[in-house]
Amino acid sequence: MNKPQFSFEFFPTKTDEGITKLYQTFDTLNEMAPSYFSVTYGAGGTTRERTLGIVAALKSRANTPIAPHISCIGDDKSQIAELLDFYKSIGIDRMVALRGDLPSGQVGMGELPFAVDLVRFIREHSGDHFQIEVAAYPEMHPQAKSFDSDIQNLVNKFEAGANSAITQFFYNAESYLYLRDALEKRGVDTDKHRLVAGIMPITNSTNLIRFADSCGADIPRFIRKQLADYGDDRKAIREFGFEVVHRLCEVLISEGVPALHFYTMNRVEPNKRLVESLGLTSANTQA
Repeated sequence: MNKPQFSFEFFPTKTDEGITKLYQTFDTLNEMAPSYFSVTYGAGGTTRERTLGIVAALKSRANTPIAPHISCIGDDKSQIAELLDFYKSIGIDRMVALRGDLPSGQVGMGELPFAVDLVRFIREHSGDHFQIEVAAYPEMHPQAKSFDSDIQNLVNKFEAGANSAITQFFYNAESYLYLRDALEKRGVDTDKHRLVAGIMPITNSTNLIRFADSCGADIPRFIRKQLADYGDDRKAIREFGFEVVHRLCEVLISEGVPALHFYTMNRVEPNKRLVESLGLTSANTQA
């Protein structure tokens, strides 16, 4: 059985101490030879400068590809074109293209209101220079009209020029498999347009539930109940969380998932432990 590739995601921190810790985490995880690292981008570009700085620093630190997030909501084409040109100038050739969220108090969606518009614009402006990842939602985007329309939106992003998609995190493997099957039924070649599984390790029940509720991800009842039973026992939560996520990854690997993308929360563990215990390090190659 072929082992899937794996990659890691970081978010830009607000403090010098956080930046130092992020670089240390990067160095440790980079020793595992991931296929790339992604760096998130705040609502309406609110972390723009920090994201750009971190992307440039990580790019100069190692040869591993860095994939910055880029969002379109609230920005005009000239701003996005400037960003694309900057990334190209420092050797970035991969990115995660998202609609993004409007920052509080901002009105208007901008010239490119949806991710499909952003993907199309990137192709018009930069040709095939960038490998473009987009977002996918195994349990439906919270603002989608229906699951069918959400799947069609993903198909549209592939047709506009996206290479592959990274899913929102999930804990029910069936939701990923259903989405993959639904794409194939609509004519999407999932060998060419890969559906990468987004993996969120479980280390803190409060944060996990808050993230899930804000993005529409489902936490199965047995997980919620067990987390509640553990209360403030952080060690028990971490061990239970590791078992749940490890089992999820095993099922996905057995079903031929092409890649796993770990939402690290800027931490080494349990991401390193998961990758090692799944035996991924010896099999990873750059996408």
